[in-house]
Amino acid sequence: MSVLDALNQTLPDLFRAIDLLGVLLNGILGGRIARIKRFDAVGFMVLAIMCALAGGMLRDIMLDQGPPVALTDPFYLGTALVGALVAMLWRLDSRFWRIALVVADGVVLGCWAATGALKTINAGLGVGPAILLGIMTAVGGGMIRDISAGMVPQVFGGNNLYATPAFVSAAIMAAFGQSGLEQIGMLIATIVGSSFTVLAHWRKWKLPSHNDWTLTMTATQLRVLPRMRSIDEEYATKIIEDDTER
Repeated sequence: MSVLDALNQTLPDLFRAIDLLGVLLNGILGGRIARIKRFDAVGFMVLAIMCALAGGMLRDIMLDQGPPVALTDPFYLGTALVGALVAMLWRLDSRFWRIALVVADGVVLGCWAATGALKTINAGLGVGPAILLGIMTAVGGGMIRDISAGMVPQVFGGNNLYATPAFVSAAIMAAFGQSGLEQIGMLIATIVGSSFTVLAHWRKWKLPSHNDWTLTMTATQLRVLPRMRSIDEEYATKIIEDDTER
């Protein structure tokens, strides 16, 4: 058996383990928001399920390939509820847990973005939809969680890069998926996406926010620009002709 064959047999089990780890982690993150908001047990469960499963469910619904995996595989719902219970029982706000959650979150983000892109490619769609649904798989649950808790989604800005690493991971997976190297693509996309996410948290990388600048040119001025360009071209042509005659 070649090394590539061994990887193809081993990696699916690894990715499933990472997938369920992501469900547990995002269940905990949803539960932590419920703890901050002082919600009751129902609030903990709902936010945990939304954070852990909503992104993948949206992807599966949009791909229209049967019931979402989160509803057909009981491990997903059960793992999300375990995450809610963990958040109810422990604060997990020590320095060790903060670092552990960032690292685990990065690994999961890379894996989920790659999974979303791969499923989209296998559904017969192109690279653009694959990247879009890869990003949605990775960040969609967190967005729905924040909206449900009455917060502006963190992915909209002001925070460390999150959607950008998901974009990179999904793009890598889409490229490998088009080439037929799915398992290797999943591995590379997960490693790159997780490394990018952890590095962005460590270096506090953020996209620049809008500083309220605006375009001040009027519609009339915009219409004049082509005319001015034409005049400049005519003037330059005339100078060249005069130099030629001399």
